[in-house]
Amino acid sequence: MKNTVVSILFSAAFLLSACKKTESEKVDTKTENKSPEKFTLDSLKVNDSMKVNEKLSVNYASKVLVFPTLKDKALLDSIYYDKTGITDYSKQGLQNFLDKDKTEFYTSVKEDSKEWISDIQNPQTWEAGAFMKLISHNNDFLQIEYLHTSYQGGAHDNYSFDARVFDLKNNKKLNLKDITTMPKARLEELLMKNIDKLPSGTTDSDGPVKNSDMLLVDVIPANKDFYFDDKNLYFHYSPYEIAAFAAGDIVIPVSWKELDGTINPEFKKRMKIN
Repeated sequence: MKNTVVSILFSAAFLLSACKKTESEKVDTKTENKSPEKFTLDSLKVNDSMKVNEKLSVNYASKVLVFPTLKDKALLDSIYYDKTGITDYSKQGLQNFLDKDKTEFYTSVKEDSKEWISDIQNPQTWEAGAFMKLISHNNDFLQIEYLHTSYQGGAHDNYSFDARVFDLKNNKKLNLKDITTMPKARLEELLMKNIDKLPSGTTDSDGPVKNSDMLLVDVIPANKDFYFDDKNLYFHYSPYEIAAFAAGDIVIPVSWKELDGTINPEFKKRMKIN
């Protein structure tokens, strides 16, 4: 009888252990099959000013995109390439960076202006700006435009654009060679051919001015500031990069049809280019 009771208790303990193990395995399987986090986008904005004295004021403005679900450090380093020294890419970390950057800008203007502030004849506002803008997020390609602006005296302000494409599937910045193998010289010919397809909006007393009439170069290089949609690959040029300042920034499209036969097969499949 005693042996029978022991046998029953042992069997019960074994069944209880087996049930717990099965439940644990179910939990683990559920965890393993958990769907990846859905891509989310947030942003931060700063627009602040300070008066140095009666003749000089300074303004600091910035807009930063925040990507809570992106965790790869190398990818984030590339996305925030213009934020020197940043290591914390959380929303609070980015806010701390902007606060520090603003303070350093104000301090530098106050210190640097001590020697020549008396030379300013009329009241001026000096500015520093950095703005991130989402171009698109499709097919696991994240496309961002960066605008940097500044004014520290002179005839006009200065500004420049950067464009970057990030492959979220492979956690890397996309290069032109990942899109097309078209020879450099042929691509330059297409850029020159298409220079006037998207007018910059510049006008004079006679009306609209063509982009080609304001060129400063004989050859338009395929630069690193590109992005794309389902119809074209676009190259973005900042003032003075290929044309006079009056031309502003210029965007030149090159259609997928023009690039036919040179498009990377994997890229073509992901973008569903026919």
